[in-house]
Amino acid sequence: MKRKEIQLIIEEGEGYRIEFKESLSEIEKDLVALANSSGGRIFLGITDKGEIKGIKITNQFTTRVQDIANNCQPKVKVLLKHYENILIVDVREGADKPYKCSAGFFKRIGPISQKMTRNEIIDFIKSEGKIKFDELTVSKFSYLKDFDKKKLLSFLELAGLSKSVKVETILVNLSVAEKQEGRLYFNNTGVLLFAKEPQRFIPWSVFTVALFKDKVGVDVIDRKEITGSLFEIVEQVMDFVKLYSKVAYRFTGKPRRENIYEYPFDAIREAVINSVIHKYYFEHGHNNILRFLPDKIRIENFWVKPKNFKLGETVFRRNPLLVDLFARIHFGEKMGTGLYRMRNICKKENAPYPKIKFNENYFYVTFAPSREYLKMTKEPVAKKELDLNLFNERQRKAIEYITEHGKITNREYRQTTGLGKVYAVKELNELVEKRVFMKVGKGSATHYVLSERSVNDQ
Repeated sequence: MKRKEIQLIIEEGEGYRIEFKESLSEIEKDLVALANSSGGRIFLGITDKGEIKGIKITNQFTTRVQDIANNCQPKVKVLLKHYENILIVDVREGADKPYKCSAGFFKRIGPISQKMTRNEIIDFIKSEGKIKFDELTVSKFSYLKDFDKKKLLSFLELAGLSKSVKVETILVNLSVAEKQEGRLYFNNTGVLLFAKEPQRFIPWSVFTVALFKDKVGVDVIDRKEITGSLFEIVEQVMDFVKLYSKVAYRFTGKPRRENIYEYPFDAIREAVINSVIHKYYFEHGHNNILRFLPDKIRIENFWVKPKNFKLGETVFRRNPLLVDLFARIHFGEKMGTGLYRMRNICKKENAPYPKIKFNENYFYVTFAPSREYLKMTKEPVAKKELDLNLFNERQRKAIEYITEHGKITNREYRQTTGLGKVYAVKELNELVEKRVFMKVGKGSATHYVLSERSVNDQ
């Protein structure tokens, strides 16, 4: 192992398969946690903060590490290497799970070795034998033909990681590829994130988005099948949401207006991320779907409900490697806080909490328009009751102008109607008295909006 590789690992920090330890203290917990998960490496001589303290490596010291691994039940298989004063303990994924040390049973949750409860141990034993989709090797994938280096470089930039190390080394360190007999083999995570055309290998990773005219979801206005890497899919789904979401404008008297969006975009983004990283990819017949209806946005995905799952209580990661890499670029969190993040965002934006519904096979997250947006667009008098025939041609033009632009100033009223300043003021005052217009602001910032009506296109 070269100095650059060590530095890259330190920059990446601790993760699902990487642990830093300054000493041997409680190393047995990390040994069994990695063996119970997907394996990984422990770097002895590096602190939690990534500082190289070093350690004195002697035959007696390495024998002690091996003894600790052998004292686990069953024995944890390790391979010991060293670089200068850092001892690297390569822990193999266990073939006879669960593994136990004197302190109990542990598993890997993101960068943490967490002790399992009795029920978790029972569930763990029941679930063993199930293959993790995100770690399966894709034999048909060609590194030279199918790998997209630009996607990897973009990821490294977002993660704040060095690009100076050899690409193959970076891919292996990120656990998305493995080198065997001189050939680089990608797993499903590597394909979903860094392939030129991920859907050639995993066609069911498409995300369907649809805009409906009716609340039932029958009359389709626009529909797209979004492809690309999972990172790209998240961004394109959000582009679709933003394209069709409405926005109201609050005029505060300042040069720049305040935008009040129909939906809490950051919360929806969190839900979209969760839908792609927790999807049950073994099922080939279901796409993730976002339905944009007139009164709500609903995200649904096929997931297969885990045993004893309790919303808000159970930390669930179907594809831990995907979760880990998304977290590295701050797309989601490692510790199962997605639901809480969505709720906090909605609370901040004065939007209703998302409604969560699930059954044995499907998971639904539904978002309603924000209260602030509804307040801004509230219409005590229905639009159809605003009979334009009651107004003269000049006033109708002014009403249409506000409907399109959100507001109108005295100057804009004169330009629209052709009236002089005195008559324009008189007519504007009449519209205010009739409660058709509402006067906002003072002095040069004075403008008019539709009284208690939407300042946005309805």
